Amino acid sequence: MTQSGWRKPTPELLQAQRFAEVGEQLTIPKTRAIVATKKVAAAIGLKSQDLLLLDTFGAVTQPQDWEQGRRPIVWASNHFLMEQTGFSLATLRRHVRRLCEVGVISMKDSPNGKRWGRRDADGVIVEAYGFDLAPMAARAEEFEALYEHLQAERALCASLRNAITVTRRMIRAKIEKALETGLRGPWPNLQDVFRELLEGLPARSERAGGLECYLDRIKAFLTSVEQSFEMAFDWPTETDAAHTSKASSEGQKTTHMKPTSLENDTHILTTNEPKSVISNRFETKHAAGVVPKEPMVAQDERLEDIDLDISWSTHTNKRSSDIDVPTLMASCPHFAEMARGSQGFMRDWNDVHRAAAALRPIVGISEDAWNVANKILGPAVAAASIALILDKSTEGEIKSPGGYLRGLVERAQIGELHLDRSFYGRLSGGSV
Repeated sequence: MTQSGWRKPTPELLQAQRFAEVGEQLTIPKTRAIVATKKVAAAIGLKSQDLLLLDTFGAVTQPQDWEQGRRPIVWASNHFLMEQTGFSLATLRRHVRRLCEVGVISMKDSPNGKRWGRRDADGVIVEAYGFDLAPMAARAEEFEALYEHLQAERALCASLRNAITVTRRMIRAKIEKALETGLRGPWPNLQDVFRELLEGLPARSERAGGLECYLDRIKAFLTSVEQSFEMAFDWPTETDAAHTSKASSEGQKTTHMKPTSLENDTHILTTNEPKSVISNRFETKHAAGVVPKEPMVAQDERLEDIDLDISWSTHTNKRSSDIDVPTLMASCPHFAEMARGSQGFMRDWNDVHRAAAALRPIVGISEDAWNVANKILGPAVAAASIALILDKSTEGEIKSPGGYLRGLVERAQIGELHLDRSFYGRLSGGSV
């Protein structure tokens, strides 16, 4: 028998006693009661060492103690509890106090203030004084409902954080593209506002309400950025003006000033003189098997010996494409994260190609398929294909990465590959 001391009554201790009286009228299995309590431990104010003591209490109870009309009371000595948990006496008392105040155990004191108990021949408690675990039985359903609510809250928060991340990437991609190409508009000011928004990015512990407010703000800002992006194409840029002046001096007349990067179909330039049509799709600009003007690599030359000084922009007499490294990384976040983790910062398409070659086995693309893709599509488009396949495979959109890559190669060979649409579709949140 062990002296338990006298406790000053508090509202929390009185509430724990009422929970114990309710628990006595229920039949709740020990495992269910303890597991339900541990699942919501952090939410109700318990710590890991509190749970260690709670497990120690539960271990010395028996299944019949949790049946209706009985109470699971533990009368273990302080010495036994200190030996099992490794606590000092002061630490033990502090954790017991917290368990009582939270309302998961109660204290049943004997007239002389000592903990003791006895069982009959069937192991049923006849009389006992000590730590009463009945409040956990009384609150099992409450804790289970709270856990379901917490799970729903976590799922909602995860969804909101994903939406915030996608919106941030769309904003960054458009602002960086606008600044890079020199589009007219308030882009420096928008960049400053975006920087301020990022400084107020919610912490990981932020609840759903705060995340929803921030998502509304950043979506409203995305709308402003998209409007500025669209309005920029209603004004002729300096480059377009120079081209128009040159065309006028040569007696040429263009049909419109809209950039070919906004067209899904082939852009045709109508002039007074016959001129060949050049497709704006970046696949045709870099496909090794489609563009004969690019230097060809001898068949016996190994892939690693190829000069990878590549970019999505064309050389002379060809307009640059909208697809660049920032756009690729924004539309393929899984590839971007893995590429930066393994290869570092992606400065140009050479870095992207090296990252794609390194991640190719993870995706499930064979070396032969990778070599064929480089030969037919060209190094840049092949690397972009790996990025697209990795993200689609990670998100469960495709089941056979190798078959998907073969499909891209076959479509490129017949001139029906529109890979740029896939990237812009993912960037805008559409299904591609």
